[in-house]
Amino acid sequence: MTDRAPQPVDRQLPTEESRDLLALVREIAQREIRPRAAEEEDAGRFPREVFTLLSDAGLLGLPYPGEYGGGEQPYEVYLQVLEELAAARLTVGLGVSVHSLACHGLAGYGTKEQQAAHLPAMLGGGLLGAYCLSEPAAGSDAASLTTKAVRDGDDWVITGTKAWITHGGVADFYTVLARTGVEGPKGITAFLVPGDAAGLTAAVPEKKMGMKGSPTAQLHFDGVRVPDSRRIGEEGQGFFIALAALDAGRLGIAACAIGVAQAALDEALTYALDRKQFGHPIADFQGLRFMLADMATKIEAGRALYLAAARLRDAGKPFSRQAAMAKLFCTDAAMAVTTDAVQILGGYGYTADFPVERLMREAKVLQIVEGTNQIQRMVIARHLAGPETR
Repeated sequence: MTDRAPQPVDRQLPTEESRDLLALVREIAQREIRPRAAEEEDAGRFPREVFTLLSDAGLLGLPYPGEYGGGEQPYEVYLQVLEELAAARLTVGLGVSVHSLACHGLAGYGTKEQQAAHLPAMLGGGLLGAYCLSEPAAGSDAASLTTKAVRDGDDWVITGTKAWITHGGVADFYTVLARTGVEGPKGITAFLVPGDAAGLTAAVPEKKMGMKGSPTAQLHFDGVRVPDSRRIGEEGQGFFIALAALDAGRLGIAACAIGVAQAALDEALTYALDRKQFGHPIADFQGLRFMLADMATKIEAGRALYLAAARLRDAGKPFSRQAAMAKLFCTDAAMAVTTDAVQILGGYGYTADFPVERLMREAKVLQIVEGTNQIQRMVIARHLAGPETR
């Protein structure tokens, strides 16, 4: 094996504390996540013990307030943690991003009493969350959701079906968007629903082409009763809360995509330096060198784009357009880079003996989740040219 293997990403981090944090994440990824990733993904095994470890290490609540057990880290740092985790195993990196998304509503719009009651366990108490917006007939058009929450005294009774729920059936809590009023976005309210609530059941997880270790399932709400104290924000404010969460979540997807792409580049570069044909490492051939250069350039550009959006968020400035751009560019880049990695490995790249075929399958879903890339283009265009006039 060549001694010119890829080096860890040279990250520009704001503090010594953040540099120590990334070193800890790399150590956990190398020791606890990467060695078992291929075997467990192939077996469809969800690594719940890894999320418990990450919670114990304070890594499930990084961007949230310290008073409730969060890490008080800026998004600039949190996203680079996600990138490292996703490079080791996307099921873990994306899982942390989804958990953070599930905490966003309560952390940003809950009352002080709600936050004190629930956030410590959600951020550092070993719990795992999920986010319930999509439905079988309401995906990109999320404002048309039909799951209903009806007031009954001091309680709400939720009835309906949610679809494509990451951690569906294994989460300890769900942030659920349900209709409490008129049709459209103004009639939607957010709720925090316990994972063991009576009347809440999960369907058999979907059979997916990638991320087989991460359960994705429909959730059925059959008269699930939750107290009004678990309503997040005001009645009718739910869709606004959901969109704010998705802006932040899209940055998480962008960071995960760059992690997957970086892992694919590292594998392709190591292979190209070691594999010899015609008496030379194949990395000596210009055709391959140009492919590697293009792959690295896409990764650097994507990383710069998501970090620029994160710094806007950290500064309290609008970042919705930049988040959509980052999600769009980074996930398209991940698909391109992983496809090229398979090509560089040739026949070996198409086998499960090497991880690049798994990375390629995983990259595809990132162009779909949390708003397809076609939706991202619509968001960007609206920021540029205003709403459609049709």
